[in-house]
Amino acid sequence: MSSKSLHDRRRAAVAPGVSSVIDSYVSHASGGTLTDVDGREWIDFAAGIAVTNVGNSAPRVVEAVRAQVERFTHTCFMVAPYEVYIDVCEQLNALTPGTFEKRSALFNSGAEAVENAVKIARHATGRPAIVVFEHAYHGRTNLTMALTAKNMPYKHRFGPFAGEIYRVPMSYPLRDTLDGPAAAARAIDLIEKQVGAANVAAVLIEPIQGEGGFVVPAPGFVSGLHAWATGAGAVLIADEIQTGFCRTGDWFASTFEGVEPDLITTAKGLGGGLPLAGVTGRAAIMDAVHVGGLGGTYGGNPIACAAALAGIETMRELSLADAAVAIEAAMVPRLRAIAEQDPRIAEVRGRGAMLAVEIVVPGGELTPDPATTAAVSAACHRGGLLTLTCGTYGNVLRFLPPLVMPAETLERGMRILEGAFASVGR
Repeated sequence: MSSKSLHDRRRAAVAPGVSSVIDSYVSHASGGTLTDVDGREWIDFAAGIAVTNVGNSAPRVVEAVRAQVERFTHTCFMVAPYEVYIDVCEQLNALTPGTFEKRSALFNSGAEAVENAVKIARHATGRPAIVVFEHAYHGRTNLTMALTAKNMPYKHRFGPFAGEIYRVPMSYPLRDTLDGPAAAARAIDLIEKQVGAANVAAVLIEPIQGEGGFVVPAPGFVSGLHAWATGAGAVLIADEIQTGFCRTGDWFASTFEGVEPDLITTAKGLGGGLPLAGVTGRAAIMDAVHVGGLGGTYGGNPIACAAALAGIETMRELSLADAAVAIEAAMVPRLRAIAEQDPRIAEVRGRGAMLAVEIVVPGGELTPDPATTAAVSAACHRGGLLTLTCGTYGNVLRFLPPLVMPAETLERGMRILEGAFASVGR
């Protein structure tokens, strides 16, 4: 079976609204590489969009999944509960920032976790308004599309969307002259004037924005919003779906701002490659919801829970937070060296193994250049390096290698990336 024949079958069977970055079809994956059905190897700087932090077939995960499948695949925790669901909740309560008493609930996807965090915040506060930010991405369901900033391809012609969502400016250091506290004050002023503090159920923020362009807010921005939310009786929800589980060089990115979120949403890296998501937060907030108010048929599936526990143990055993720091140390100097030679790169940014370059038209105006971004990414693909683009303007090239990627594989990937920039005319 070839990728071409699979692609022909796909066109006849799969809805075209479901897109893929490359036209090759994966046969197997391991050690930071993918191999397609034609035998071609791809160096993986995507990690399934920050999912395969422990790799695509981590031995502990494989063993745990196999053992759980032999025991049972499903009962529905709401019908006949089981221990591994409790185990995962205990791990989330222990790992997430904050020493206060916590509770967790498990779901299927990041979007589902965000929706439930909003439900919980509204129920606990009795308030309707949710504050989100420019460039935010929170999912593709109706509510999470409303929370997401970017129209195309996520929101276009899918409305009307859920109401009581209010968007305020993000701290975007490359494109913003304000420091973190000043940017937070600007956002807070708009919230108070246009929404009213007494109406705000939650402030929902990504500590580092994902699809919006790997935007790292200036220091003091997130912590300033958290302090305001606490004083206003609102809930701070940290969307750590892409940043979580060692990706940024710590278990969670909120730690870098000294923030202990009231609620935190997780998914992606949580499940070791299987679909699993969670909402974790202060016990008083989580306990506010009435019995039966949270759940779902597949939420906390036992196989996904078993994979998550094995994945977390792998992160501990291999010190993958330190591995993310090492990836940053290896990649950032190389990325900055490319930027010094290429005026189209306006900024190298990110943290840990969540890194990006923003590409603009040279000339000092920071005019986004999505065409060059797409061309460089396509050149990477031709060279066998799987990369992703992102950003409100489509002009950010992002890098998310698995945290278990060997140094030699990372080096080969960087050489392909350097060649891709050199091959795309200025």
